[in-house]
Amino acid sequence: MNAVTRPLLEVNALKKHFPLKGGLFGLNRGKVYAVDGVSFSIAKGETLSLVGESGCGKSTVGKAILRLYPITDGEVFLDGERIDNVSASKLRPMRRRVQVVFQDPFSSLNPRQRVRDIIAEPIVNFERGLSSSQIDDRVAALMDKVRLPRDAMHRWPHEFSGGQRQRIGIARALAPGSDLIICDEAVSALDVSVKAQIINLLSDLQDELGLALLFISHDLAIVEHLTHRVAVMYLGKIVEVADRRTLFATPHHPYTRALLSAVPVPDPTVKRSRIILRGDVPSPINPPSGCRFHTRCPFVHDRCRTEEPMLRKVATGGMSAGHLDIVPETVPSAA
Repeated sequence: MNAVTRPLLEVNALKKHFPLKGGLFGLNRGKVYAVDGVSFSIAKGETLSLVGESGCGKSTVGKAILRLYPITDGEVFLDGERIDNVSASKLRPMRRRVQVVFQDPFSSLNPRQRVRDIIAEPIVNFERGLSSSQIDDRVAALMDKVRLPRDAMHRWPHEFSGGQRQRIGIARALAPGSDLIICDEAVSALDVSVKAQIINLLSDLQDELGLALLFISHDLAIVEHLTHRVAVMYLGKIVEVADRRTLFATPHHPYTRALLSAVPVPDPTVKRSRIILRGDVPSPINPPSGCRFHTRCPFVHDRCRTEEPMLRKVATGGMSAGHLDIVPETVPSAA
């Protein structure tokens, strides 16, 4: 693959299994298969949204890419260079290029630091020899980018609202000159009106700076307004990948259909049939054999219980992991 078409981030068969230990001697009692063979790529300037129910493993994917968790198996490439198996010293340049915005904007900020020092910290870490005035200028410019007043840099995190604190987190993520930002449920703790402001800010920053975003969320209504492509996760695996328009208009996988059927439609004249999935999500400690969705799927048949489906090209144009060629239904937009 040449440099023109090479993705910025490439994840191949990523696995993260957590050992279960207990008892008097801390014996190994099995594993939690949190992420179990996830593959995707993100191009420069692209947003890929990773969506699914709570506990499906989407946040673990983000933390594994960032090396906050050691991965069990698989490969992660940044601009063609493998980064999942390099030493801490060689990982430093990657840290500068890949940053994260966490879910809770308050707990992710140091309450003992003023905003100026919070945003300046990655600048100081990655660029030695800058004077205090140069750092102040960089911090002020970042405050402008996230639409906060410059005089706010001398305040403490507790003096800001949740939305303002998240803007500070975004400014900190931009500070080292990042190419990719992983947004881990970055708007889920905010009010509805504030969510829209942060989504618009991220979209504007992406256009201005050419950022790539891995947007991890369970809120499909928000995702529809921000993303280029969507990857749907269920119980540690990706079950469908498609561009935004295709996935929201003609979802293929039964699980994707069920998720979209639960998204509220603001137009009261539009009718949507809610798909109620039977049963509970199986435990990631003992996931079902075959297709992991077969215990709740309305289209289940014998092959689903024994043979694990791979992602394959389907008629809608996306990729879906299933054994049936289901005719897609048009879904009313949540916009």
